[in-house]
Amino acid sequence: MAKRTLITEARVRSTAAAGKMTMEVPAGAVITPLARDTARTLGIKFVRTTPAVVSATATPGIVALGSDHGGFSYKTELAPFIRELDFGLLDVGTDSKARCDYPDFAFAVGRAVSLGKADFGVMIDGTGAASAIVCNKIPGIRAVCACCEYTATTARSHGNAQVLTLGARVVGLDVCKGIVRAFLTTVYEGRRHKRRLDKIADVEARYLRQDSR
Repeated sequence: MAKRTLITEARVRSTAAAGKMTMEVPAGAVITPLARDTARTLGIKFVRTTPAVVSATATPGIVALGSDHGGFSYKTELAPFIRELDFGLLDVGTDSKARCDYPDFAFAVGRAVSLGKADFGVMIDGTGAASAIVCNKIPGIRAVCACCEYTATTARSHGNAQVLTLGARVVGLDVCKGIVRAFLTTVYEGRRHKRRLDKIADVEARYLRQDSR
């Protein structure tokens, strides 16, 4: 079955970072409201191409997946699950249960999204809360620690969160899979939520300006 591609904010920023002013978009592709706003701000023009849908081998996006030692077992289970949802995967580690520091891998997940190497990020540690703190230190990243599908869905539809953090010691694996599915398949609604996200971006910009003094 042919699949429609998803054009996200991260893909637009990646196009701009490459110095391109146009972005080829297959006819029938879904362009998120924030991707349109970002393209308008950056001066990127969408150019429709054919065929109307992309091939069955296309993916709706790339997911940067990471964990610390506490979340490693869940990471090994979630990797094939994410692929089953037809997403591409960028594994940023860790690669074993050997003790390590969650900030290193949470940063790798958030940075991959920030640089446009991935459209979404999923990070697993013991509770999920610690990694969310790390990811939210990266400018432009909106990370949410979710322990239920409703939180994940709302984080995407209202907050346009790009990174999901999970706690392997808090939520069962099957529940985690449901949360990941909800997060990755929910589309940002835009409209009234954009005004609120703009205010969040303004808060971030104020502190970035202070840091540059």
